[in-house]
Amino acid sequence: AQNIPNPDWEKKVTEYFKEKLKENNATNWVPSLNDVPVHYLKPNSLVKFRCMVQDMFDPEFYMGVYETVDPTTNARVLHFGKYRDVAECGPQQEIDMNSSQTVTSERQTFYCVPVPGESAWVKEISFFCLSYQARVSPSTSYTPSRHKRSYEEDEDMEQHPSKQKEQHLGSGGDTHGCGEPKRLETEASAGHHLISPNCSPPLDLNFPLPGEKGPACLVKVYESWDSFKVNDVLEVYGILSVDPVLSIVNNEERDSSTLDPMECMDTAEEQRVHSPPASLVPRIHVILAQKLQHINPLLPACLNEEESKTFVSNFMSELSPVRAELLGFLTHALLGDSLAAEYLILHLISTVYARRDVLPLGKFTVNLSGCPRNSIFTEHVYRIIQQLVPASYRLQMTIENMNHSRFNPRKDYTANRLVSGVLQLASNTSLVVDETQLEQGQLDTTGVHNVKALGNLITWQKVDYDFSYHQMEFPCNINVLITSEGRSLLPSDCQVQLQPQIIPPNMEEYMSSLLTAVLPSVLNKFRIYLSLLRLLDYSISDEVTKAVEEDFVEMRKNDPESITADDLHRTLLVARFLSLSAGQTTLSRERWLRAKQLEVLRKARLQQQQCLNGNEL
Repeated sequence: AQNIPNPDWEKKVTEYFKEKLKENNATNWVPSLNDVPVHYLKPNSLVKFRCMVQDMFDPEFYMGVYETVDPTTNARVLHFGKYRDVAECGPQQEIDMNSSQTVTSERQTFYCVPVPGESAWVKEISFFCLSYQARVSPSTSYTPSRHKRSYEEDEDMEQHPSKQKEQHLGSGGDTHGCGEPKRLETEASAGHHLISPNCSPPLDLNFPLPGEKGPACLVKVYESWDSFKVNDVLEVYGILSVDPVLSIVNNEERDSSTLDPMECMDTAEEQRVHSPPASLVPRIHVILAQKLQHINPLLPACLNEEESKTFVSNFMSELSPVRAELLGFLTHALLGDSLAAEYLILHLISTVYARRDVLPLGKFTVNLSGCPRNSIFTEHVYRIIQQLVPASYRLQMTIENMNHSRFNPRKDYTANRLVSGVLQLASNTSLVVDETQLEQGQLDTTGVHNVKALGNLITWQKVDYDFSYHQMEFPCNINVLITSEGRSLLPSDCQVQLQPQIIPPNMEEYMSSLLTAVLPSVLNKFRIYLSLLRLLDYSISDEVTKAVEEDFVEMRKNDPESITADDLHRTLLVARFLSLSAGQTTLSRERWLRAKQLEVLRKARLQQQQCLNGNEL
């Protein structure tokens, strides 16, 4: 309505929501598609979605401004098409396609999926925040009754009138405690595997990891879309669009395109992928979108704000006991091996902080060798890591998996989409490669390519996406931990030989009891500790740099054969993460000496194992 006197109305919309979301913890009031099934949400309402950009479609044009006319009275009304999929047009109105007022605008569509491998505790804590706000103010909570039902539901209601009564049960109060929403929620989650009546075969939601759940969304961005790229993790706030008309229009287009292929350049497969049923793949019209530094709900989203700085300084003041408790916890998990636990902490806080030419600086892939073969030990180590980090995946390195899984994403030119692969992961995901599962067998061409892809990921922190005619490198930042019996087949930055101090009679019982014994509040401190330390800046003073150089020269004099440039680089990395693990953002002489000591102990173990085996590791 204000467009004529004020052409900047669109900026005002964005600014209005920005300000509102800053007030009174308002972000927790907005229902999230990560936590609330789309069945519960009111169409055209404000929602949020925490997601990863899996693919980017071509830009689309839409009617930003259009005019409707009433044929009988000739009355004209101006409408805006922004934040909508379907034009607003009354029963007695027609859109005037030739109006001089029509403005064609452009928007970009991202295909977004929930963050691959997101831990259950991240979802639970996020949902707790949302449900707590909903209980405080029932008027803003979602209810299971819907303003618009799909046509399939309408037919079902006519045949079973009792269902209509059931669906409105509990809509007056707190929906979290009653049984009916639970039933609907189950139906909602199961809906991902349903076959849409006009869509055969079933729609592939293109999740990178097998067994993933949660909605995929078409996220429509109206401004600054060049600042986002594939694999970015975003939190978007926007208008939910799940109009059933979308499915009908898209099916009609699909039918008509088979009749006259000249009218539409898109293939049927491309239409199916780019315009899926809104009930399965809802649309979000973005008002605000921000890249996330991390997805840990226990930490402030942005650490640069004043309130966040207070949170960080308070936590850093009690860092020492948290580190000691975490070290004790991981030592128990690694069967009493405190050296392996030290290196595991350093690995979990490691991150690529810069790239020099093609070399990623800060990656710290650890090969934990000496793990019991085909034991439940490695599975439980992964479960413990899963409870500590926000996103993770356990890759079982069996011949079957290597030969039949797709690791690298590839471009499907028929459907004009990027088909996801296991290695299409968000930054700071923990990837645990379980090599103890490897049996004797033959790797085929796919298996060899997959081993090579893992090697490239570890060495260069990049994944090659297959575009048929060429490979495109996508840089990544993924923490890789390899568990193996002997030395791994894959490259690593650091091999740590496990030396169990205790052999529990019942491994399953021992490992399971570790997690149940830790208080939730302590577990949350571990989670904050590991996420926060990854985000801290770090530097080395000129004075310490000079001392390190002199030390290295002295070490080379004493033992020129065994001390190499790689050893110096690794020891500097260990010193970096050792300092950060103690909350120190600069390297001190004491930390450098401690890093050297850890490396001496680690190497001594490898030599001891080499002597025991009688062959070179």
